[in-house]
Amino acid sequence: MAQNTVLLEDLIGRQLNDVEAKNNPGKVFYKGAMEIPLIGPKVSIIGSRNASAQGMLEAQKVSKILVKENITIVSGLAKGIDTVGHETAIMYNGKTVAVIGTPLNVTYPQENSELQKKIMREHLVISQYPVGYPISRKNFVLRNRTMALISDATVIVEAGDSSGSLHQGWEALRLGRPLFLCKPVVENSNLKWPEKMMDYGAMILDRPEDILEYLPPRIDISELLLVNCNEHDQS
Repeated sequence: MAQNTVLLEDLIGRQLNDVEAKNNPGKVFYKGAMEIPLIGPKVSIIGSRNASAQGMLEAQKVSKILVKENITIVSGLAKGIDTVGHETAIMYNGKTVAVIGTPLNVTYPQENSELQKKIMREHLVISQYPVGYPISRKNFVLRNRTMALISDATVIVEAGDSSGSLHQGWEALRLGRPLFLCKPVVENSNLKWPEKMMDYGAMILDRPEDILEYLPPRIDISELLLVNCNEHDQS
């Protein structure tokens, strides 16, 4: 499989600060139709693989509102909440980025093979693992760190106390990025992690529109190109 490669800082279009560089994978592999660097706000929609019906509906509602605001949906192509995030972005003619824990020529779970192919054709799939790299559980933890770094904010829709999504939540907080927890998980008295994360700055998501206040300004690509051209002319 032909692989395109790019430094992560070139993927997001700016130099990494010292905190961001700590868990930076450096070079990443990608395939897709989206332009690089990725322009505009990006929000991760993540959560349980074995999501409840309520969780799936919540993921769809949040993703739909963000897509209508021209925000790119980022997720990990896992079943459950991740799949809903990607599919909702596609359904409403938005943009989506899949950050996977396997090489680009491998699909996990296999049931998302067609979805991965579609995202590779029309959107963007990113991996920090070259073809032939051995697959292990740790890969997905590191993938979550990279996904937090790519995203301007993260939303945990639904997750148990042992969910892999929590790795991304903690990484988002370490990076100083906004982390939102959907209200049903905060109100679930059986879960211990929401209160711990809120002690470190995670926020309850009352309304999906509230996310917009915490995102960087949206830059039109034509404006960015004009700035680059002007800088080039002056050099």
